Amino acid sequence: MSSPVQLPYKTIVPIDRQSSTAVYLQIVHQVINAIQRGFLSGGQQLPGTRVMSQLLGVHRKTVVAAYEELDAQGWITSMPNKGSFIKPVTHRKGGKKQLDMQKLTEYPAKPGFHFNRSNILDVAEELPGQPLTLTDGQPDYRLSPTDQLARYYTAALRRKVNRKHLGYNTMPGNAFFKTQLSNFLNSTRGLHITPRNILVTRGVEMGMYVSARTLISPGDIILVGNPGYYIANMTFQQSGARLKTIPVDQDGISVEAVERICKKQPVRMLYLTPHHHYPTTATLSAQRRVALLKLSATFGFIILEDDYEYDFHYQSSPILPLASADTEGMVVYLGSFGKTLAPGFRSGFLVAPGSLVDEMQKVQAVIDRQGDTIMEQVLGELIAEGEIHRHLKKVQKIYHERRNHFCKMLDTVLGNSVAFTTPPGGLAVWTQWKQGMNLLRISKACAAQGLQLPRFLLYQTRELSAMRLGFGNFTVAEATTILNALKTAAVQVKE
Repeated sequence: MSSPVQLPYKTIVPIDRQSSTAVYLQIVHQVINAIQRGFLSGGQQLPGTRVMSQLLGVHRKTVVAAYEELDAQGWITSMPNKGSFIKPVTHRKGGKKQLDMQKLTEYPAKPGFHFNRSNILDVAEELPGQPLTLTDGQPDYRLSPTDQLARYYTAALRRKVNRKHLGYNTMPGNAFFKTQLSNFLNSTRGLHITPRNILVTRGVEMGMYVSARTLISPGDIILVGNPGYYIANMTFQQSGARLKTIPVDQDGISVEAVERICKKQPVRMLYLTPHHHYPTTATLSAQRRVALLKLSATFGFIILEDDYEYDFHYQSSPILPLASADTEGMVVYLGSFGKTLAPGFRSGFLVAPGSLVDEMQKVQAVIDRQGDTIMEQVLGELIAEGEIHRHLKKVQKIYHERRNHFCKMLDTVLGNSVAFTTPPGGLAVWTQWKQGMNLLRISKACAAQGLQLPRFLLYQTRELSAMRLGFGNFTVAEATTILNALKTAAVQVKE
């Protein structure tokens, strides 16, 4: 057996004096790490506590505590008058490893096993270091009512009656929140629901996922708009659905195209963002809503209605959702408070007939058994006290002003290159560029201006050259800077 002090223990067991982890635990973790990775082998004797304390520059009692912990966890065995020895550990074939400190102190760069990669889920990532980033219509989290939320949240935690929400719930969702939410949706969306019809989710995306897992079987045909919402499309494809695209014009999705497909083959579902179609911002006309409900009842396909940006309208009252006129139980309705408050508040909802909600709860329980019932309590109180309505009234005015400025600036600086219609609501503008403009090159030129223009905002085919440009999360000054940078990039690409 080799001498226990021949190995460079000071290198194997580095001590970080600035770490919040106790020094004896750092020693424990580093020794375990070295054993697991094969740098210290079974049967090998560790230096005595006095020698190890000198090697590491720590107090002997610290080493004694570390050895006791390693012994308690079963990594070493200590024998009186003989010393401390590493217990045998089975490693991969090849015997003891050569000491490689880089491998010892770094997490593996890649897995040692095969896994399937999915092109379906590829989404452009944000590039670091850019001071400004264009979005597809995100809200401004700086407008979030954080003071009210903090007060309500603190009060909710202090109330003894709410402590029951900290444990696992036998009934999913906060009953108080469901009651307030059903009242809110009935008054603002014209629905006729009870808490029995609500599934509380962590945002619209979870609602989509649960809907897909519950309602879609491999090979089912799902109708989506063209262009459409890439997140929804990815979710449906991951469930094995076959997507068929439907043209979208200024009045929303084409009812005639939907009917033609239904007459040829069975359709399982139609996915819609009717209030402001993603990405074009078109509002589905009232006539088409009625026609789609009739088609759904006739051909038996589900309408998955996403109330995307429903709370933001600037010129008139919004057209009520299809779910408000559904008498046959064909509509599943999705929404969230992510844009009303801030994306970081992951609280959404799904509305459907009670028996379907029961089945969807089984799927949701696998991925999100508990939910966030304290935050649901807070949101319920915000609704009950009218804070949500007051906040919406405030931010609608701000977003209205930002929309007007953005569209005016867009027309001024890019009017010769871009055509657009001022959207009646929402947080983004659909811009159509002159054919021949290379949008990807514009995106790269924007990066040189300190502006990130993500690829998922670009829609370029032989027939279409367009961008979806969000304005909601920018002040007037920021929007001016962004559009001037976009103009500079477009001019550079033209030249």
